[in-house]
Amino acid sequence: MIDNLTKYSPIVVFAPHTDDGEIGCGGFIANCIEQGIEIYYVAFSSAQISLAADAPKDTLIKEVKKATKVLGIKPENLILFDFPTRKFPAYRQEILDEMIKIRVKIEPKLILTPSLNDIHQDHATVAHEALRAFKKQSILCYEESWNNIVFETNCFIKITEKQLQKKIDALNCYESQKRRVYLNSDAVRSLAIMRGTQLEGGYAEAFEVVRWML
Repeated sequence: MIDNLTKYSPIVVFAPHTDDGEIGCGGFIANCIEQGIEIYYVAFSSAQISLAADAPKDTLIKEVKKATKVLGIKPENLILFDFPTRKFPAYRQEILDEMIKIRVKIEPKLILTPSLNDIHQDHATVAHEALRAFKKQSILCYEESWNNIVFETNCFIKITEKQLQKKIDALNCYESQKRRVYLNSDAVRSLAIMRGTQLEGGYAEAFEVVRWML
C-alpha cells in the first residue's frame, strides 16, 4: 500500500486514448495533486473514431481538457498526440520516440501505463513502449478491468471520498462516451470499494508493479 509519493515527483500518466488515465488512476492523480506532486498527462489519441458521426472532431480534446482540470492537472501538463486509434502497433517506433522526448524533457521518477497484459492493441503498445523508454524509472500499470484478463493486484493506493468523487466528476466530463458501461459512476465507485476491502476498508485503486525504485 502506498501513502506518500512526493519523492517520485514528477509523475507521468500515459493514456492510450483520452479518458484511459482517469479510468485507471483518476483517484491516484487526485491524491498526488493534493500532495503537491507534479503530474503530467499524456494521451496518444483523441479516439475520434469513437464519436458519433455528427459530433465535432475536437469533442474528446475538449473533454479531456475539462477532465484533467477537474483532477487538478495544470493545462500546460496535458500533452496530446493524434496517433490513429486501433493502429498503434504500426506506430510503435514513433510512440517510443515521443516517450523518449518526454523522458529527456520532464525527467519523471514514476510512470503509469495500462497493463502489459491489456488485450487492447493500443493499450498494450503504450505499455510495452513505456517499458522500453523508461528503463531506470519506477513503473506502475493501472487497472482497466474490462480489458484485463490477467491483472496482478500487488500494489494499492488508498483514496478518500473526495478523491474518488473527483475521479467520477472527471469521467463525467466525457459526455460523448456516457454509453460506455465502464464510465458509469456506480461501476467506478463499486470497483473502488472492492479494492478498498482488500485493505482495511474505504476506497482504493489497484496497480501492477513492473519496477519500483526505492
